[in-house]
Amino acid sequence: MHAKIRSWRARDSDWPPELTQIPSPPEQLWSRGRHELLGHTPRVAIVGSRAPTPYGQAQARRFAHALAIQGISVVSGMARGVDHAAHLAALDAGGRTIAVLGSGVDRPWPAGPLAERLQAEGLLLSEFEPGRAPRRHHFPLRNRIISGLSFAVIVVEAAHNSGSLITAHWALDQGRAVFALPGRVDHPMSRGCHRLIREGARLLESPEEVLQELQEANLWSPGESPSEDRQGAQLHGAAQPSHPILDALQGETLGVDELCSLLRLPAQRVLAELTQLELASAVVRAPGGLYRLAQSGA
Repeated sequence: MHAKIRSWRARDSDWPPELTQIPSPPEQLWSRGRHELLGHTPRVAIVGSRAPTPYGQAQARRFAHALAIQGISVVSGMARGVDHAAHLAALDAGGRTIAVLGSGVDRPWPAGPLAERLQAEGLLLSEFEPGRAPRRHHFPLRNRIISGLSFAVIVVEAAHNSGSLITAHWALDQGRAVFALPGRVDHPMSRGCHRLIREGARLLESPEEVLQELQEANLWSPGESPSEDRQGAQLHGAAQPSHPILDALQGETLGVDELCSLLRLPAQRVLAELTQLELASAVVRAPGGLYRLAQSGA
């Protein structure tokens, strides 16, 4: 059974106050799914290329998972690529995620399993009335809502003329923080992020940097983790000395592929576990995407 559609107006008492403070705010929104998620803050947007590299996919999952398990709502646009990876990682972490659409909430694009899952476990949101089909010019407009709802925007990978840069520029105009992940200097998917960094976006390397910003703004405190009921036992177990990744890193500095091979686990699972161990200060990342035990020598 499809979730009920709700309408929100700017005059409603539960209208997100962040959207009253941006240029050209929407006058009405429609939502489908867990309507209460619109009231949860803080929110952080994760956006990027529709055709990311494996690195971009992995980083989108890493940041979304790390933020979601700390109680941060992940906002994105449900596009293929980085957006898709961010929403899915947040859902898999048992966290909160909101997809802002360029179509009516009853006509999500792209349709498919993620849209169905967001309707059941997350929230679909749009300023376009139900029944409205996706149109090319809708997406730059919806980007201002993605950034407007969020404390910060993280750009994972973007080409030089990527639509993600539109979201970042909306965020700057709205006074939101903008973070960009650096990439390979010889890859086209790095050019948009490097351009943003040149223009003043903050170079981002780890989820802890975003959490620190949220903490300094008094929007988040350590220990806020609504997803513990779904994955708490597994994730808390990651910090125990008997964790297989910790065992594998005894006296070693290894990459994700090597850990996957040793432990016979999929990359997404290993990356999720490594994120938890990194947040727990049990492991640290070395240059080249390698990991070692925190107590090991540099």
